[in-house]
Amino acid sequence: MKISRRPLSNNLWRLKTLVLEIKNKERLKARLKRRAKNIIHDPSRILVLSFLGIILLGAFLLSLPISAENKNVSFIDALFTSTSAVCVTGLATIDVGREFNLFGEIVLLSLIQIGGLGIMTLSIIFMMMAGKRLSLTEKDVIQDTYTHGGQRSPATIAKEVLQFTLIIEGIGAALLACRFVPEQGLVKGVYSAVFHSVSAFCNAGFALFSNSLENYKTDWIVSLTISSLIILGGIGFLVLAEIWRRLPYTRERIRRLSLHTKLVFVTTAILIIFGTVSIAFLEWENTLAELAPCHKILCAYFQSVSTRTAGFNTIPIGGMTGVSLLICILLMFIGACPGSCAGGVKTTTAATLTLLAISKLRGHEYTKIFCRTIPNQSITRAINVVLISMTLVGASVMLLLISEFKGLSPSESQGGLMTILFETVSAFGTVGLSMGITSKLTVLGKLIISGVMFIGRLGPLMIAIAISRKSQAAFFYAEENIMIG
Repeated sequence: MKISRRPLSNNLWRLKTLVLEIKNKERLKARLKRRAKNIIHDPSRILVLSFLGIILLGAFLLSLPISAENKNVSFIDALFTSTSAVCVTGLATIDVGREFNLFGEIVLLSLIQIGGLGIMTLSIIFMMMAGKRLSLTEKDVIQDTYTHGGQRSPATIAKEVLQFTLIIEGIGAALLACRFVPEQGLVKGVYSAVFHSVSAFCNAGFALFSNSLENYKTDWIVSLTISSLIILGGIGFLVLAEIWRRLPYTRERIRRLSLHTKLVFVTTAILIIFGTVSIAFLEWENTLAELAPCHKILCAYFQSVSTRTAGFNTIPIGGMTGVSLLICILLMFIGACPGSCAGGVKTTTAATLTLLAISKLRGHEYTKIFCRTIPNQSITRAINVVLISMTLVGASVMLLLISEFKGLSPSESQGGLMTILFETVSAFGTVGLSMGITSKLTVLGKLIISGVMFIGRLGPLMIAIAISRKSQAAFFYAEENIMIG
């Protein structure tokens, strides 16, 4: 009698298929776990996801009826405003002083403070207050953000960040209250002083007045207080902490300042002086024509400080000459200092590349300043930051020209390139100055500018690192020279 083996073979085939399916599922789970682990333990990706999360939460709160003064703000405008606040930029498609009520303004102020201090810094402060220990990832994030060598403990850094912020913003609010309280009353004046102090120190540039600070262009208290807050917020917490620890100043203690701090101070002073002299010279008979000479210098100084980082204005930006606008674009692209509340390619980056060019022109092999040599790793990073930033700005300008001026004749779109370039660099440098095109942007244009603000706040190099896959080449090709220049 012949026995059929087909049922047995079918069962074995099904069993093998089931085993393979289980193995594939286990491999897929393991792969997903590895990817999730890589995301969780990558400081740059944590920072990107944290900022995205708080931006979306802020957009949701600002779009609620409870935040609006009269009618609800559209979600796209709420998203743009939330991005601008968290990225401490100051660009707005709506008049925040009129569209938002007290609750909306408090949400906006909270977003500015969170964006200025950094989401990870705040979370670490809260965990320390609760008695929890920091993970290695959280230590990496705080050290990468606020130090250049990782010599300080995250706990010390976080405490100093909070202390400096509260002290400086408190002093700034007290000085501004001396001017705002007599004008607006006690409660409203104190609130306005606190709002503008936080906005200035965080380099956000948001103001509760429709024309920014143009009404205070001849007010020495407001102008000098706001500009001082901007400078302190743009220098960086590392520099502030080092300057504080060197008190009282002596010649020896000043000489022992780190190279980073020396470079920050010298570059910041040069940029402020250059901007002040240039704006005063070019706008003396233009936007500054009706002012007294001392007030002209005050406005030029204020605009020079604000243009690099904050975005407040005491003179109408749209009325400035073309050369002045180009100088403003250069200052906005450079921005403030690393580890600060501001964006841009940073002052140390611009200084490093300038010193590199000077060294090469003189035939020197190494880049030196203040009896120190800048390492090649820092120079390479500076070059990468500038190249990525220029690529980002160029691509964004082209996209905005397509989205905003598509179908228009050259005569109708005349002047559009300067306006779009100014807006894009302002968004990238998280400055917030505008020639008046922000409220007229299309939905696509608002999304593009929001993306530029986001990348400008976190830094183009950090974004590139966060989205790139880290792999090491197994081999290298042979070198061959090419002609350069």
